[in-house]
Amino acid sequence: MALRPLITALFFLVAIARIQLSTSQVLEGKVSCLDCKHDYDYSGIMVQVKCAQVKKLATATAEEDGSFKFELPSDKTKTPSPQKCLARLLGGPNQLYGRRKNLMSTVVKAHGLDSCTISTPLTFSTSCPLATQDAKCGAPTEIGSSKTVDLPLPPEWGLAPSSYYVPFFPIIGIP
Repeated sequence: MALRPLITALFFLVAIARIQLSTSQVLEGKVSCLDCKHDYDYSGIMVQVKCAQVKKLATATAEEDGSFKFELPSDKTKTPSPQKCLARLLGGPNQLYGRRKNLMSTVVKAHGLDSCTISTPLTFSTSCPLATQDAKCGAPTEIGSSKTVDLPLPPEWGLAPSSYYVPFFPIIGIP
Protein backbone atom coordinates (compact mmCIF):
# COMPACT_ATOMS: atom_id res chain seq x y z
CA MET A 1 0.00 0.00 0.00
CA ALA A 2 2.82 2.44 0.74
CA LEU A 3 4.16 1.84 -2.74
CA ARG A 4 1.05 3.25 -4.44
CA PRO A 5 1.52 6.92 -3.28
CA LEU A 6 5.20 6.68 -4.18
CA ILE A 7 4.39 5.56 -7.74
CA THR A 8 1.76 8.30 -8.06
CA ALA A 9 4.26 10.91 -6.88
CA LEU A 10 6.87 9.56 -9.32
CA PHE A 11 4.46 9.82 -12.28
CA PHE A 12 3.55 13.33 -11.16
CA LEU A 13 7.23 14.37 -11.07
CA VAL A 14 7.85 12.87 -14.51
CA ALA A 15 4.85 14.76 -15.91
CA ILE A 16 6.10 18.04 -14.43
CA ALA A 17 9.61 17.42 -15.76
CA ARG A 18 8.29 17.02 -19.31
CA ILE A 19 6.42 20.30 -19.22
CA GLN A 20 8.66 23.04 -20.53
CA LEU A 21 7.92 26.60 -19.65
CA SER A 22 7.32 28.78 -22.65
CA THR A 23 10.26 31.12 -23.12
CA SER A 24 9.12 32.49 -26.45
CA GLN A 25 8.65 36.19 -26.87
CA VAL A 26 5.97 37.74 -29.04
CA LEU A 27 6.85 40.54 -31.44
CA GLU A 28 4.11 43.04 -32.20
CA GLY A 29 4.52 45.86 -34.67
CA LYS A 30 3.00 47.81 -37.49
CA VAL A 31 4.01 48.77 -41.02
CA SER A 32 3.00 52.11 -42.45
CA CYS A 33 2.81 53.76 -45.85
CA LEU A 34 4.07 57.27 -46.52
CA ASP A 35 1.94 58.10 -49.56
CA CYS A 36 -1.15 55.90 -49.19
CA LYS A 37 -4.75 56.84 -48.55
CA HIS A 38 -6.15 56.30 -45.07
CA ASP A 39 -8.06 53.15 -46.13
CA TYR A 40 -5.04 51.37 -47.70
CA ASP A 41 -5.12 47.56 -47.33
CA TYR A 42 -1.81 46.36 -45.86
CA SER A 43 -2.69 42.66 -45.99
CA GLY A 44 -0.10 40.55 -47.76
CA ILE A 45 2.92 42.65 -46.79
CA MET A 46 5.63 40.36 -45.40
CA VAL A 47 7.86 41.11 -42.39
CA GLN A 48 10.83 38.92 -41.46
CA VAL A 49 12.82 38.69 -38.22
CA LYS A 50 16.35 37.35 -37.81
CA CYS A 51 17.92 36.94 -34.40
CA ALA A 52 21.65 36.65 -33.73
CA GLN A 53 22.96 33.11 -33.20
CA VAL A 54 19.60 31.59 -34.21
CA LYS A 55 19.44 29.87 -37.58
CA LYS A 56 15.67 30.09 -37.98
CA LEU A 57 13.90 33.04 -39.56
CA ALA A 58 10.41 34.10 -38.61
CA THR A 59 8.07 35.59 -41.18
CA ALA A 60 4.68 37.17 -40.67
CA THR A 61 2.07 38.73 -42.91
CA ALA A 62 0.56 42.06 -42.00
CA GLU A 63 -3.14 42.41 -41.31
CA GLU A 64 -5.43 44.89 -43.09
CA ASP A 65 -4.48 47.69 -40.70
CA GLY A 66 -0.73 47.01 -41.04
CA SER A 67 -0.24 45.26 -37.71
CA PHE A 68 1.69 42.01 -37.42
CA LYS A 69 2.31 39.64 -34.53
CA PHE A 70 4.44 36.51 -34.24
CA GLU A 71 6.89 34.69 -31.99
CA LEU A 72 10.58 35.50 -32.20
CA PRO A 73 12.58 32.65 -33.73
CA SER A 74 14.48 30.48 -31.27
CA ASP A 75 16.47 27.28 -31.27
CA LYS A 76 15.71 24.56 -28.75
CA THR A 77 18.80 25.38 -26.73
CA LYS A 78 18.87 29.16 -27.06
CA THR A 79 16.26 31.78 -26.37
CA PRO A 80 16.70 34.94 -28.42
CA SER A 81 17.49 38.25 -26.84
CA PRO A 82 15.27 40.97 -28.30
CA GLN A 83 18.22 43.36 -28.46
CA LYS A 84 19.95 41.06 -30.95
CA CYS A 85 17.06 40.73 -33.40
CA LEU A 86 16.32 42.69 -36.58
CA ALA A 87 12.96 43.07 -38.30
CA ARG A 88 12.89 43.69 -42.04
CA LEU A 89 10.11 44.61 -44.44
CA LEU A 90 10.30 42.09 -47.30
CA GLY A 91 7.63 43.24 -49.71
CA GLY A 92 4.06 42.67 -50.65
CA PRO A 93 1.64 41.86 -53.43
CA ASN A 94 2.40 45.23 -55.09
CA GLN A 95 5.68 47.01 -55.77
CA LEU A 96 6.92 48.85 -52.65
CA TYR A 97 9.59 51.53 -52.51
CA GLY A 98 11.57 52.53 -49.47
CA ARG A 99 14.88 53.63 -48.14
CA ARG A 100 17.11 51.00 -46.61
CA LYS A 101 17.01 52.64 -43.17
CA ASN A 102 13.18 52.59 -43.19
CA LEU A 103 12.94 48.93 -44.20
CA MET A 104 14.86 47.57 -41.16
CA SER A 105 14.41 48.02 -37.44
CA THR A 106 15.84 46.56 -34.25
CA VAL A 107 13.60 44.65 -31.88
CA VAL A 108 13.28 46.07 -28.36
CA LYS A 109 11.57 44.85 -25.20
CA ALA A 110 8.09 46.31 -24.69
CA HIS A 111 6.27 46.99 -21.45
CA GLY A 112 4.70 43.52 -21.30
CA LEU A 113 6.54 40.49 -19.91
CA ASP A 114 6.81 38.47 -23.11
CA SER A 115 6.15 41.28 -25.54
CA CYS A 116 8.58 42.98 -27.94
CA THR A 117 8.18 45.72 -30.50
CA ILE A 118 10.25 47.45 -33.18
CA SER A 119 12.35 50.51 -32.34
CA THR A 120 11.63 52.46 -35.54
CA PRO A 121 8.60 52.15 -37.82
CA LEU A 122 8.82 50.05 -40.97
CA THR A 123 7.71 52.50 -43.66
CA PHE A 124 7.41 52.33 -47.43
CA SER A 125 5.92 54.15 -50.42
CA THR A 126 3.78 52.82 -53.23
CA SER A 127 5.17 55.25 -55.80
CA CYS A 128 8.74 56.10 -56.68
CA PRO A 129 10.02 59.03 -54.64
CA LEU A 130 11.44 60.97 -57.61
CA ALA A 131 12.10 64.06 -55.50
CA THR A 132 15.13 62.45 -53.88
CA GLN A 133 18.43 62.48 -55.68
CA ASP A 134 19.24 58.82 -55.03
CA ALA A 135 15.93 57.50 -56.41
CA LYS A 136 16.54 54.60 -58.76
CA CYS A 137 13.07 53.27 -59.37
CA GLY A 138 13.04 52.49 -63.05
CA ALA A 139 14.71 49.71 -64.93
CA PRO A 140 18.48 49.99 -65.12
CA THR A 141 19.70 51.84 -68.18
CA GLU A 142 23.39 50.96 -67.87
CA ILE A 143 23.02 47.62 -69.62
CA GLY A 144 23.29 49.03 -73.13
CA SER A 145 21.40 48.43 -76.29
CA SER A 146 20.65 45.09 -77.87
CA LYS A 147 21.34 46.25 -81.42
CA THR A 148 23.25 43.87 -83.60
CA VAL A 149 26.19 44.89 -85.66
CA ASP A 150 25.88 43.93 -89.28
CA LEU A 151 29.16 43.99 -91.12
CA PRO A 152 28.80 44.48 -94.85
CA LEU A 153 29.75 41.30 -96.67
CA PRO A 154 29.98 41.12 -100.43
CA PRO A 155 26.81 39.56 -101.84
CA GLU A 156 28.79 37.43 -104.25
CA TRP A 157 30.22 35.44 -101.37
CA GLY A 158 26.77 33.96 -100.74
CA LEU A 159 26.93 34.32 -96.95
CA ALA A 160 24.15 35.25 -94.60
CA PRO A 161 24.35 38.65 -92.87
CA SER A 162 27.04 38.76 -90.22
CA SER A 163 24.50 39.35 -87.45
CA TYR A 164 23.30 35.74 -87.90
CA TYR A 165 26.61 34.30 -86.74
CA VAL A 166 27.31 33.69 -83.07
CA PRO A 167 30.63 35.21 -82.08
CA PHE A 168 33.19 32.53 -81.27
CA PHE A 169 36.40 33.26 -79.47
CA PRO A 170 38.57 30.16 -79.10
CA ILE A 171 40.44 29.67 -75.85
CA ILE A 172 43.90 28.37 -76.53
CA GLY A 173 45.61 26.95 -73.49
CA ILE A 174 49.06 25.64 -72.88
CA PRO A 175 49.08 22.04 -71.58
